[in-house]
Amino acid sequence: MLIRVFIVCILVSYTVVNLQAQSNWIEWKEDVSEAEEMSGWQEQYEFLSELAEHPFNINTITKEQLEQLPFLSDKIIENILYYIYKYGPMVSKKELLGIEGMDWQTRRFLEDFIYIGASDKEEDKVYWKNVLKYNKQELLTRVDIPLYMKSGYADHSEEVLEKYPNRKYYGNPVYHNLRYRFQYRNQLYMGLTAEKDAGEPFFCKYNKKGYDFYSAYFFLQDVKKLKSLAIGNYRVSFGYGLVINTGGFSFGKSGSLGTMNRFGRGIAKYTSTDENNYLQGIAATYKLKKRWTLSAFYSFRKKDARVEDMFIRSLKTDGFHRLKKDMEKKNMVNNQLIGSNLTYNGKTVELGLTGVYTVFNKVLNPDLRPYNLYYPRGKYFFNIGTNYKFFLHKFIFSGETAFDKSGKIATLNMLSYSPAVHTSLLLINRYYDKRYQAIHANAFGENSQLQNETGVYIGLESSYLRKLKILCYADFFHFFYRRYQVDRDHTSGIDGLFQLSYSPINSLVMLIKYSHKNKAKNYTSDSDGKYVLPYIRQRIHYQLSYKPCEIFWLKTAAEYVRTSYYKNINSSNGGFVNGTLGAKLSFIPMQISCSGAWFHTQSYDSRIYMYEPGLLYAFSMSSFYGRGSRWAVNLKYSYKDRFIIQGKWGITCYNDRDKISSGTEEIQGNRKADLQLQLKVKW
Repeated sequence: MLIRVFIVCILVSYTVVNLQAQSNWIEWKEDVSEAEEMSGWQEQYEFLSELAEHPFNINTITKEQLEQLPFLSDKIIENILYYIYKYGPMVSKKELLGIEGMDWQTRRFLEDFIYIGASDKEEDKVYWKNVLKYNKQELLTRVDIPLYMKSGYADHSEEVLEKYPNRKYYGNPVYHNLRYRFQYRNQLYMGLTAEKDAGEPFFCKYNKKGYDFYSAYFFLQDVKKLKSLAIGNYRVSFGYGLVINTGGFSFGKSGSLGTMNRFGRGIAKYTSTDENNYLQGIAATYKLKKRWTLSAFYSFRKKDARVEDMFIRSLKTDGFHRLKKDMEKKNMVNNQLIGSNLTYNGKTVELGLTGVYTVFNKVLNPDLRPYNLYYPRGKYFFNIGTNYKFFLHKFIFSGETAFDKSGKIATLNMLSYSPAVHTSLLLINRYYDKRYQAIHANAFGENSQLQNETGVYIGLESSYLRKLKILCYADFFHFFYRRYQVDRDHTSGIDGLFQLSYSPINSLVMLIKYSHKNKAKNYTSDSDGKYVLPYIRQRIHYQLSYKPCEIFWLKTAAEYVRTSYYKNINSSNGGFVNGTLGAKLSFIPMQISCSGAWFHTQSYDSRIYMYEPGLLYAFSMSSFYGRGSRWAVNLKYSYKDRFIIQGKWGITCYNDRDKISSGTEEIQGNRKADLQLQLKVKW
């Protein structure tokens, strides 16, 4: 089957004259993504997709704009700005290779986010009479149609539903979202996002307003001394996230080392469909003096929660409102937040002071479990922290230290050394007290909660040879108190990775990496009871991208995963092989890509994660276990870049089961096919 698909794609390629592969920056995302870091990549993907759709003018680009790109180190950013200052405006993207320290791979990634434009700087004023005349607008809508039936959509009698009300979803199985965006220069943004998840009602039953989730924003930036103003939904991140980080995302351990010491982006507009990780209200940043800025923000929003006996037992964060039990938790609590930040940006020193106060209208008191004794509890929370960065020639020392209302401490400190523009060494030390509590914190670490952890991270990244790039790290961590599925205090672990990418010629890129993680986990023996043993997950991944000519391109990947407890107890193996081929047709403005994959794992423990090209803003990194295959076809039609329609069809076939999933998600049969459609209009 795979050979047939490959032959068909080769024949189709002879009808093309130009290749349009997937965006190069997506390869960077695939290179650095580890399975454990997938939870934050949807937001990362949406953010970078938006930047790629609205690129920067390289001849007027600023340091702050370049810092939004996670693959650019501070030294590369400095060299880009110096090149433009010294040699004047660029006339071609090929000039990027003339920048000191710019390797071929970084140039490919950067090209997706820039264009060559005039060098005239925009004024720091907004002429409101021109806003309606010289703006850019776009409307995007997406529909996902499952070509199968889940148990949650089956018909049941009224007697059954009265007894088991959570057996049936309230709405139809179609997913739908809508995005509108208004932009004037790079200063004024307005937008509206609406989303209906599969299973949620649409203009019926409890939902008479149509979509289940609406998000609106107004964002103004760089107008005289007003650095930013956000009204509606927005994000905030300062320092390294020990006090507050709703802004997005941390890049995890396998990101570019040259960017891991970068502070949060401050106040930013919110354009995502994520229904949890945002603030709602008003926020602003004002430039006090040349190097001083002051930010203030206020938020009031309702949150989903399970409330019992007037206590908040748990906060619901998935955003689904499909079943009766979901509706019982919808908007059950109010959350208010107020905070501020004072920042100093000097030539050799950067300092910041952040304070956040947040309060619920009910007491947060999770059901007591052995592992959650020190989880956040109470009605109000207060955190204050200071972040700092010192530049000492080739060294950078940076960090953040924060305290909660009880005086418990969380601190993260980094020392980075760059002996040359193409080489970075990084040392990170962190200590998060087991009693530290911060509701909106999100920072570097192994634990899901920002508490109960200490560790040391050592990393090296180098592209000393332009065609060869190395990334390796080792992270040693320790937990003071027991955790979920770990019924013992004081456990330790190690997480390591070695990654090598090689590009002998511009048309060929190869990557191989090995990762190893060893951390404690409960093990239940049939005869001897429960133990806490080291649980080991090893992963070997290889991928290749090849573009031999301007006719077609192909990409392939293979992976092997092995998991086991100490001394190979309960070992499990898994792996996959996949391939993708794409082209741009000459007789119509259409792009096409075909992909196929085969996977085989012995259990859920050795499950694998595969990236698959998808629609705009639709991150597609799925997990698979068992034996089976996955096939997909992606089509994209563009008319003068103002009218774009895209469709994707995919099917997953399992060879080891006659039903998929369980509960309301159960599908009878061994196959599940899906269809996605997207329309984008720009004017």
